[in-house]
Amino acid sequence: MSLKDEAASATVEGLKKAIGEGNLVEVQVRRERRLFVTVKADVLKPAVTYLANAGFLHLTTITGIDLGEQLGVICHLDRQGVQLSLKTTVPDSHPVLKTITDVVPGAIFYEREVHDLLGVVFEGHPDLSPLVLPEGWPKDLHPLRKKYTVEDIRRIVDQSVSA
Repeated sequence: MSLKDEAASATVEGLKKAIGEGNLVEVQVRRERRLFVTVKADVLKPAVTYLANAGFLHLTTITGIDLGEQLGVICHLDRQGVQLSLKTTVPDSHPVLKTITDVVPGAIFYEREVHDLLGVVFEGHPDLSPLVLPEGWPKDLHPLRKKYTVEDIRRIVDQSVSA
């Protein structure tokens, strides 16, 4: 791995020390001031805590993606123009992560959105009530899961409404 600037290198080395080198799965530097770091799911919160203490205080968003048998969660952090995307995965059969809302309060709505659309449960989150899905939406129907077609979603929603 070759990092282009000392600040990026120092960030990654500090993160390795904070979470344990074996918990850092991958580091990619696609261009200067842009890092992609993948960590194991059980150290996402300690990784965010370290990064927040290292000055990555601006959470631009949290995104989620259905990867098949895994769900990906990406926390996009910024420190004075250095962008770091912190990635992890959880099994789609048990999509649970610890909330980061007590570390980065701005995560509250992003975690709710990922919960609504993909079904990731953020343990310790103060309120995982629906954010973007309409009232009356079926509780276990997460529309960005690849296992559902548009027709499946329509059928399930129609059955829910008529029940």
